[in-house]
Amino acid sequence: MTRPTLITVIGAGSWGTALAIVLAKNGHVVRLWARDAGLAARSERDRINARYLADCPFPDGLSVTSDLTAALQHADQIWLVLPTKALAEFLTAHTESIPPRAVIVNAAKGFEHGTGRKISELAASCLAARPFVVVSGPTFAHEVATGKPSAITVACTDLSVAEGIAATLRNPTLRTYPTDDVTGVEIAGGLKNVLAIAAGVADGFGFGANARAALITRGLAELMRLGAAMGARAETFMGLAGVGDLVLTCTDDQSRNRRFGLKLAQGYCAEEAVAAIGQAVEGIGAATEGQRLATRYGVDMPIVHAVCQVLCGGVPAREAVAQLLAREPRHKEA
Repeated sequence: MTRPTLITVIGAGSWGTALAIVLAKNGHVVRLWARDAGLAARSERDRINARYLADCPFPDGLSVTSDLTAALQHADQIWLVLPTKALAEFLTAHTESIPPRAVIVNAAKGFEHGTGRKISELAASCLAARPFVVVSGPTFAHEVATGKPSAITVACTDLSVAEGIAATLRNPTLRTYPTDDVTGVEIAGGLKNVLAIAAGVADGFGFGANARAALITRGLAELMRLGAAMGARAETFMGLAGVGDLVLTCTDDQSRNRRFGLKLAQGYCAEEAVAAIGQAVEGIGAATEGQRLATRYGVDMPIVHAVCQVLCGGVPAREAVAQLLAREPRHKEA
């Protein structure tokens, strides 16, 4: 008999915990690493992550630890589920501790702060030729952890590796679809959060369903223009990692980024809105990096620019919306 796959999940927030639960239910041996030693100890003792997924008990194959050395030892797969701000620091500091044969799977969404580099590029600079996989799609943590029907994209430039990770994650309620378009999946996942902030602002101002649908559609066009400039495939943006994740994040209040936009419309400053939400809002940093990429590749991304102006340029949200609505159309409708 072959031994079960040994999987380490780095990051015990809601999404990391949900993935650890699913992977353990699938029959793998899973170690969930939490930076907070107190959270790790309580979660291991109580067999639940009361801070993030209080009604999702741990299966038998899941353990929680704050000992990173122990968590990484002999791992076949290492799943990174950290905020993008922490990811570069983690990879730089702990590359030598990662087992040489481990497949690295990134389940976070965003770009390296200050450079706009995709996470796959950041990982390549730290991990050289290791297999690197990206998992992305329309998946709220609680629904995945509780077994509600969901579907997700698994991307790797080596399609056989993507298929292997897809098989590791797949079960009767979670469909997984492999692809080799890593760039398209990363662009879609990284920037949909920026568009969700815009959707939250629009809904917070009471603009209605028509405006929301238009924003999602034109936002998708922005993603596709950037994707084309960066070598991604158009069909990726029409799938789960693209339009699927975009619609989910822009329309449901489980989305932290959408809720952040709603609070901006209510008059909260960015710091107050983040404090009220109580978790990382990835779209904040992604707005700056999205604007950086738009400039670098010469791509017109007015919605991303408007969000960036609100978050970084001191422009009031209502004024940014007015400027966006006053623009002359520059692109034909597909």
